[in-house]
Amino acid sequence: MGYDNISIIKSKRKTIEIQIKPDMSIVVRAPLKATKRDILRFIEDKSDWINKNINQMMMKKMNQPEAKKLSNEELKSLASDAMIYIPGRVKYFAEIIGVSYSRITIRNQKTRWGSCSAKGGLNFNCLLMLTPNDVIDYVVVHELCHRLEMNHSKAFWAHVEEVLPDYKKRRKWLKDNGNALMERMI
Repeated sequence: MGYDNISIIKSKRKTIEIQIKPDMSIVVRAPLKATKRDILRFIEDKSDWINKNINQMMMKKMNQPEAKKLSNEELKSLASDAMIYIPGRVKYFAEIIGVSYSRITIRNQKTRWGSCSAKGGLNFNCLLMLTPNDVIDYVVVHELCHRLEMNHSKAFWAHVEEVLPDYKKRRKWLKDNGNALMERMI
């Protein structure tokens, strides 16, 4: 196998998932009942995928100039803009999807664009303000659809696609450009 930097996070989930972070570290999220052997077998089975993605990320990093870090003032301004813009988009799409939510929080995060708690709390990354508006809408819809399905099952993606038939294009934009934006965090 030979991966140096792997973190394993166990939680109440049904599947094992692998995430490669911008620093090339690997996070494996697994169900509480998963054994170390199950997790290692999964990593081994996905080794081609892991290597391919790490190589792609390294090539992309080599071809990109060093991203200028955002100052505290710039981050505060992005957070302020997000607090003005994003709640309106949440309200708009929550009505379309037919879900409720409790609160909206804007954060400076290095690894997530958004999250949704079981109690309906929505968190969004202030860096979304550096993305196109249709990408912001995708993240908003993604998190609101978690109010219907707290997972990434086929049913979840069907809800997202019902609201945004072109969500894959918007998701791809984040996949292609998101790491560069995240690297601008202090």
